[in-house]
Amino acid sequence: MSHESSNSPQVRGSEIGRPRLLERVHEAIRRRYYSPRTEEAYVHWIRRYIFFNGKRHPEALGEAEVTAFLNHLASERRVAAATQNQALSAILFLYRDVLGRELPWLDGVQRPTRPPRLPVVLTRAEVERLLAQMTGTRWLIASLLYGAGLRVMECLRLRVKDVDLSYRQILVRGNIR
Repeated sequence: MSHESSNSPQVRGSEIGRPRLLERVHEAIRRRYYSPRTEEAYVHWIRRYIFFNGKRHPEALGEAEVTAFLNHLASERRVAAATQNQALSAILFLYRDVLGRELPWLDGVQRPTRPPRLPVVLTRAEVERLLAQMTGTRWLIASLLYGAGLRVMECLRLRVKDVDLSYRQILVRGNIR
């Protein structure tokens, strides 16, 4: 026998018969045919946003809370700019496409600073010494990466028929999974 009274049903959503917020997020993402990875990332950031704000419902939150969360990511968590942008996109999706509410432009958001990135370039002699220490498949891959300028996945997906020795060229196929 249940201890609940029949007058007060247990409700999971904010209204009777209305799906929970994250269920609505999943539905909205799938309606728009977003990739499963995007869905996973957006749900992750929306959850973190809710927990950051003491599990308060996003309908009760606004620009100040979004700004505080994004600033927290940038200043205290020291996330990369791309990570902060992903979190922002997830939150904007939540408000615009799930809750049907536009957020005004977030002027107070701190952008993460990128450390200066200096490229590391080996001299020709250093590359020759490095390649001299390799043999077999590793030597071939490293030689193609360096000599032909291939990316790692392009090189690993090469087939014999992609190499045309008479024209001295390599056919690189795009976006094959």
